[in-house]
Amino acid sequence: MRKVILMLSLVLIGFTGFSQKEEKNGTIYIKHPYIDVVNKSVKAYLDKDVATNTAIFADTAKFWVSQMKKPMPIADAIKMWNTDFDYYDDIKESVVGYPDFLHYKDKDQQVVQSWWTWSGKSKKTGETVSIDVVQFDNFNKDGKIVFEMLYGDFSKLVKE
Repeated sequence: MRKVILMLSLVLIGFTGFSQKEEKNGTIYIKHPYIDVVNKSVKAYLDKDVATNTAIFADTAKFWVSQMKKPMPIADAIKMWNTDFDYYDDIKESVVGYPDFLHYKDKDQQVVQSWWTWSGKSKKTGETVSIDVVQFDNFNKDGKIVFEMLYGDFSKLVKE
């Protein structure tokens, strides 16, 4: 009897696992205007174009990178980004693969996720530093970036 109950239980568990319907939570785009905005922001960083980056981000935007305890205001982040050029020459950001625009149904979230390799030559040591990065940019209804998050091993960046 125990074997029969066990077998029926396993069959029921198997059927319930297969009976769930698929449901879309949004759409992924390979081409979208917000991807162009992220590319424009990276170009503005490389060109040290504070005005363009300031225009791309919402006034209340926040920035966070791996190992930070809490996000910082975007104005502070842009100032911080510019200090990279005090310590590194030949800074580049090379796109890896291609970015995606994710439009989630839940809360109408709009996110560009992109993968980059940041590199620069240390002015102090002459060594080239290379960091693989995944970046997420959340957009508001006005097409401005409201939150940017970067994940990567930034411990290699030495600013002294």
